[in-house]
Amino acid sequence: MKPLADFELLSPDAVLTACEKALSPVALEPAVNPYNSYVNRVFAVKSEEGERYIAKFYRPGRWTREAIEEEHAFLADCAHAELPVVAPLSLKNGATIAEHDGFLFSVYPFRSGRTFDINSDDDYKRLGALIGRLHTVSKIHTAQHRLTLHPVDMTLQVCTRLAASPSMHPEFAVEFLDLCTDVLQSRVEAFSSAENIRIHGDCHRGNILDRMDEGLLLIDFDDMMTGPAVQDLWLLLPDHINLCPRETDLLLTGYTQFSDFDSRTLDLVETLRFMRIVYYLGWCESQKNDSLFQEKNPDWGTRAFWIREMEDLRYQADRV
Repeated sequence: MKPLADFELLSPDAVLTACEKALSPVALEPAVNPYNSYVNRVFAVKSEEGERYIAKFYRPGRWTREAIEEEHAFLADCAHAELPVVAPLSLKNGATIAEHDGFLFSVYPFRSGRTFDINSDDDYKRLGALIGRLHTVSKIHTAQHRLTLHPVDMTLQVCTRLAASPSMHPEFAVEFLDLCTDVLQSRVEAFSSAENIRIHGDCHRGNILDRMDEGLLLIDFDDMMTGPAVQDLWLLLPDHINLCPRETDLLLTGYTQFSDFDSRTLDLVETLRFMRIVYYLGWCESQKNDSLFQEKNPDWGTRAFWIREMEDLRYQADRV
């Protein structure tokens, strides 16, 4: 098996070389500005004419080329429907994905904005309407190479890998797997009746920018997957679903202007919250050897870390 490329080898010179080749004949200034990114590596570059771009280098081994193409196809569908998203540029090779030294990457036009602050009832309706429009487009096509958000087929597999990993403190391995298995298997039937569509997958307020006069901008489709529509709504709520019925109603008021919503799937929200905790832990496990991750998470895998995580999981399990 061909070894995966290492982000440690992704130097500023390598980024510039890759981007100039992909954007040719555009000439770039000799400067690279790295952005904070937990999973991939993201850089800002600028042409000699002053045009700004964002280059996104995908974490090796995380997504196949086919999976990334489906993310880009979703963005293209959204752009065609005039949804406020940033679609990748068509590169010199005629595609939206290029490869350099084992790294798959894409280039986007630069767009700025600030995190959208929810200050009124109308703001919740506005967000709901944006997601409703998104899901109208979601149903146009399917995604065969992305993850499907399911308690057993996706999340329990992550639990099994984590329980057997050296990152799991042995004191908690059995309890962790037993707790996750009980919670997730008990919710299979509830998920089986939910319609699965293409979803953003990580639709929290940090991924919705306010461009003031231009309106809202939905960004970062890297976790795009197939799953129930409610996944793209609950992360916008301020608390557990039973504690914010008013905000839920406001979101759905905006949403249902554009898409139908199965209210039964609100029952999935606290399970989805449990699954998100597990998904995050799996994400950490996949990056444990990354020097940037180690620098920012020095206690990953320690007993103290797992004490906190188990407390969170037990708490959430009681709310499923």
